[in-house]
Amino acid sequence: MNETASPKRSPAVFFDRDGVVNVSPGKGYVLSWEAFEFAPGFFELFSLVKNRGWKAVLVTSQKGVGKGLMSTDDLETIHRNMQDTLREKCGAEFDGIYAFTGKSDCRHQPKPDPEMIYSAADELHLDLNRSWMIGDADRDIEMAIAAGLEGSLRVRGDKPIKVEASGTVNSLEAAVAIFDGILTDETQG
Repeated sequence: MNETASPKRSPAVFFDRDGVVNVSPGKGYVLSWEAFEFAPGFFELFSLVKNRGWKAVLVTSQKGVGKGLMSTDDLETIHRNMQDTLREKCGAEFDGIYAFTGKSDCRHQPKPDPEMIYSAADELHLDLNRSWMIGDADRDIEMAIAAGLEGSLRVRGDKPIKVEASGTVNSLEAAVAIFDGILTDETQG
């Protein structure tokens, strides 16, 4: 009998983009790479996740595409440059990028629907029961809860809080200290 072993499932940290990976544009949208500014502390947090052997996955709502404020190519350019910068600064990049654009041909569902997390779990062989979400809005936390993630961390910003996360921090620097104690070392064995 020839059975193929299923691949080992890895834990992951799911990152919201605007307000976590990059400085929040407020009520608007980041429409170009020139307007994209990495959030203070993000490189350190991202490096910690990757150095512990965890997958890093971007799950983001980019409705500016669906509203015609930017094209899909513009969004892909931002993400390509983001990945290039991460490889340069951290020696790693996101394992997957999942974006809801609001266009009729978009294959993903908007947050808080957990579809982007489920797609990533299937494609990247992720263990959701050991995975975490870091976001700045209720819909990020709701998505984590709906997907059955182990936990969620909210980066406090200017958005109202109605849904409690597993933890809340005022900065990504504080998130590094918390995740340093949470993330097991997956590089061994």
